Amino acid sequence: MEISDLLRHRIIKSRMAQRTEKADEAATDLWAQMAVQIISIVGEDGFNSLYARSVFLTQSAFPWLVAGLVSAQNDRQFLELKTSLEGQTPAEASAANSLLLITFTDILAALIGEQLTTNVLRSAWDIDAAGSLGEELINV
Repeated sequence: MEISDLLRHRIIKSRMAQRTEKADEAATDLWAQMAVQIISIVGEDGFNSLYARSVFLTQSAFPWLVAGLVSAQNDRQFLELKTSLEGQTPAEASAANSLLLITFTDILAALIGEQLTTNVLRSAWDIDAAGSLGEELINV
């Protein structure tokens, strides 16, 4: 299966395409929603480890990307990511976040499986399996 054909990659690309304005806020919203679901599976330390590894790998394409540990405090959650993205053009910020999300979910899928990872994204981002994004995902 080619990477671009993975449903979760298409879901990510669709979500990123929907929110091109204020890419930094869109990114932190997506991450916060996803973090709740993933932390319930692997715990906060597990999430932070996956997130740090994903940032490290993504920095080869976007060296300005900085990330610290995800804080349990909602007002500080993904603050470093937001700050990194704020200094970029919306297109650059969106591309970086898309790659970061894809990298993160690639690692997660290797650990918990493709189907569960896709289901986590659907649950986190309120996507019905046969629902409203179905048409969009076919065309992405």
